[in-house]
Amino acid sequence: MHSNMTRARHEALMTRMAETLGTDLDDAELRGDLPPEARDDMLSACAGCADPAACAQWLDQHHEAENAPGFCRNRDILHDLATD
Repeated sequence: MHSNMTRARHEALMTRMAETLGTDLDDAELRGDLPPEARDDMLSACAGCADPAACAQWLDQHHEAENAPGFCRNRDILHDLATD
């Protein structure tokens, strides 16, 4: 189990990544494109990342992007949500 601080940090990174790809996770959830349990799974995957600093650095360098970086554990689902 990850600490609350780790989860909060990764939730912020995950939200920024989604926004960088043109997706609002809250809207996706409200539309039914992202079930709550899938969002929890995404957060768990993100919280298991070994290098969140690389993610933060990538986000600082990219304000818009078509795809998440290859190291992103949620790359595929974020891409799918962005193209729906």
